[in-house]
Amino acid sequence: MAVMKGQVLVFVLAIAFIGCVVSYDRPPARKNISVLQSKQFSSTSPQQVHISAVGPDKMRISWITQNSAPSVVEYGTSAEAYTKSATGTSSSYRYLVYKSGQIHHVVIGPLDPNTVYYYRCSSDSTRQFSLKTPPAHLPIKFTVVGDLGQTGWTNSTLQHIAQSNYDMLLLPGDLAYADFVQPLWDSFGRLVEPLASQRPWMVTQGNHEVEKIPIIHSTPFTSYNARWRMPFEESGSTSNLYFSFDVAGVHVIMLGSYTDFDPDSDQFKWLQGDLGNIDRGKTPWIVALIHAPWYNTNTDHQGEPESDLMKQHMEVLLYKARVDIVFAGHVHAYERFTRVYNGQADNCGPIHITIGDGGNREGLAKKYMDPIAGISVFREASFGHGQLEVVNATDAVWTWHRNDDDVSVVSDTVWLRSLSSNPACKS
Repeated sequence: MAVMKGQVLVFVLAIAFIGCVVSYDRPPARKNISVLQSKQFSSTSPQQVHISAVGPDKMRISWITQNSAPSVVEYGTSAEAYTKSATGTSSSYRYLVYKSGQIHHVVIGPLDPNTVYYYRCSSDSTRQFSLKTPPAHLPIKFTVVGDLGQTGWTNSTLQHIAQSNYDMLLLPGDLAYADFVQPLWDSFGRLVEPLASQRPWMVTQGNHEVEKIPIIHSTPFTSYNARWRMPFEESGSTSNLYFSFDVAGVHVIMLGSYTDFDPDSDQFKWLQGDLGNIDRGKTPWIVALIHAPWYNTNTDHQGEPESDLMKQHMEVLLYKARVDIVFAGHVHAYERFTRVYNGQADNCGPIHITIGDGGNREGLAKKYMDPIAGISVFREASFGHGQLEVVNATDAVWTWHRNDDDVSVVSDTVWLRSLSSNPACKS
C-alpha cells in the first residue's frame, strides 16, 4: 500500500510538470477496478499472459513471474501433450521505487494456421493455456477497441469481445491507464489475460503509455516497451512504437503518435519503405492504426500536434498507397468518416474511424462541434467496440457495438470495398 501511495504522489507531481450525433442516454461513470494477484499463485507462477503474432506462422508468448523462472514455453495441439518447446528471454525494469517482476518473451513456431494450440509457461503444470492461430487466407475477423483502461465499463466491453469469436485484436493505444502508477500495469495484465492469452493482441501506444517524468524518469515508454513487445524488427522498424505485419490478406500498419513523425524521422522513412513494399496481390487490404485521430469533430482533443502535424506529414503517404481504413483512439467516443483526404471527401482516400470508447476511467467525450462536418457519417459518445470482418479481396463489413447497459448492441454497420479493387484508384 505504501508503494501505491508513493506512485500516486509521483503521478500528482508529474501532472504538475505537465481537451451525425445520435440521441442517447449517456451511461454513468463506473468505478475503477483492480485485479489483484491470486493467492493461489506462487512466486514463479506465470501471470499476465498475452500473445502477439510474429510473422506468418509464429506467436510471441509474454508473461510475468514474481521471481526468476525458466523462459520456456511447452506447446502442442493436444491438451497436456506438449510435443514442442521454445526458449526465450526475460528481463525486468525499475520505475522510481517500483521494480517489476521477471517479464518473459518466447517466440513459438512454426505453427499451422487456424489451429488451436495448448501451452504452458515456465514449465508450470498448474496453469495451462490455449491459443488459436489466425487463418492464412481470407476471411478474417478483427476486434478493434481503443482506450481500454480498467473500469466497470472495460470489464463489460471485454465480456462482449469474448463473445465475438474474433481472430485478432487491434488496439490503437491507451491500454492500462497506469499513468506512472506501475502496479496498475500488473492489474491490467491480469484483467485482459483471459482474452489476450487466447488470441493475438496487436497494440500501439497512446499518450497514457508515455510515462515520462522530466528529470525524475526521462525515458518514455519504459513499462509499455518492456511488457508489450510487438514484432517491429520483422518489418524493418527500429522501434517497438511502430511496425507492420501481414495476416491473411491484410497488411496492418501500427504507427506511433507520440514519437517523431516528421519527414526526417526514422518513423517517416520506415513508413515510406513499408508502403512501397506492399504487394496488393497478397494483401489487397491495408489497415493503419494511430492513437491521436487525424479527423475529429468532437470538441475534445482539437488542435493537438500529434493529430494535426502527423496528418500534415503522413496523410499523403497513406493516400498514395491507397490505405483502406485508419483506426484511431484518444477521443473517448465513436466516430466514422467517409473516405477522405486533405479534409475533403475522396473516393480513393481511407475511411477514418475513431474507436476510443473501450471503457477508460476519464469518461466519455460527449460534446461535438456544430454543425457536423459533411465528411462525418456517424458519431456517438458511448462505450463499445468494433468488429471488422474482411470477407474476401474486395469486400469487408464493419460493425460498431455500443455497450448499452452491458448489452452489445450493433449501432453502426457499413460494407466496404477495397481500394485495390477500384479501377479509379489505381495509382
